Amino acid sequence: MKRLENKVAVVTGASTGIGQASAIALAQEGAYVLAVDIAEAVSETVDKIKSNGDKAKAYIVDIASEQQIDNFASEIREQIGHVDVLFNNAGVDNAGGRIHEYPTDVYDKIMNVDMRGTFLMTKMMLPLMMTKGGSIVNTSSFSGQAADLYRSGYNAAKGAVINFTKSIAIEYGRDGIRANAIAPGTIETPLVDKLTGTSEDKEGKAFRENQKWMTPLGRLGKPEEVGKLVVFLASDESSFITGETIRIDGGVMAYTWPGEMLSDDSWKRTLE
Repeated sequence: MKRLENKVAVVTGASTGIGQASAIALAQEGAYVLAVDIAEAVSETVDKIKSNGDKAKAYIVDIASEQQIDNFASEIREQIGHVDVLFNNAGVDNAGGRIHEYPTDVYDKIMNVDMRGTFLMTKMMLPLMMTKGGSIVNTSSFSGQAADLYRSGYNAAKGAVINFTKSIAIEYGRDGIRANAIAPGTIETPLVDKLTGTSEDKEGKAFRENQKWMTPLGRLGKPEEVGKLVVFLASDESSFITGETIRIDGGVMAYTWPGEMLSDDSWKRTLE
């Protein structure tokens, strides 16, 4: 029997990267995946899942909109009745500059999606999980544990996700609901391409070489590797784990961060 047979799993940010890989992995383990994204490309994720003979349905939802999430929850309540797994993965990122120069609109967008969106989706899904119990997995980041330069909004949002996860764990453990966060390092995703350039660009190559240098395993992570962790945390294999943040970063956070890694131009060294 598959690990998530007959489970209903909601995955946000499911159109690309970690969200897509996790949605596919959950479906392969027997879950009926409700793939959520603001982008219509989420239908491509569902097509991939169905092509494997697994079950999924696409939903276009802006997780920064309380009304849209409420409508989504109402549809689940009427058509399915419950949720077993929630993977809050949708997020945005942007390097906004030093704090006194950081654009307020950038800060607000990151907080609205990465933290408020996680809160809203969790708030709306919990009543659908309380009768049977289940597992919530929230995407934080190693940036939620050690701050990155010029990304104070992202650092703050991802740090907040970690403590919010602990709040879920202590408030809903008696309802049979577990909650854990994952803290990925640098994973090869379209978001990384957008922020740093692709592996074919000069700056993108430099960024990746620097990340490899910083990582004990000497490489970037793969979305599929994160998907396997999500499946583990969603399944009964992790039945006595809650309130935790699991790093999946190739060992980056094992370092006592040397000054060179924190210097604002250290990543440019591979351009020389």
